[in-house]
Amino acid sequence: MRIGELAKRTGVSQRSLRYYEQHGLLRSSRGSNGWRVYDESAVGRVGRIATLLGNGLNLEGVKRLAECLEMDDSDSCADPSLALRTYRARLDVLDRRIAELRGHRDELAKAVRALAAGLHDVPGRTPGLLGAGGSVG
Repeated sequence: MRIGELAKRTGVSQRSLRYYEQHGLLRSSRGSNGWRVYDESAVGRVGRIATLLGNGLNLEGVKRLAECLEMDDSDSCADPSLALRTYRARLDVLDRRIAELRGHRDELAKAVRALAAGLHDVPGRTPGLLGAGGSVG
């Protein structure tokens, strides 16, 4: 099947399919006209790649599990400890990001409370967003 059909059947853009191929996650052959041609197994493989990415792995994590992508269930690959290590490493990264985002959220909520309190203290006055001169961004 050609790349357009694979994209349609998997819901993954043609650009993403080329990207997966560029990074060694997907293989194609070339037709006599030079166009990419994928076999039927590419549908399942792309679905597993999309699932892993959707579950929070990045491309490097998916690459580590490349041998598992041929199987119907990437959680049951030949070396489950590889998947476990990869998942745990990604969870650590996500946990750090979540903590950082919570900190940003808390600071923003504090600014909202301060601005809201300022609006109530002086009738008709809108306080500056950052106090004395500053920028948002």
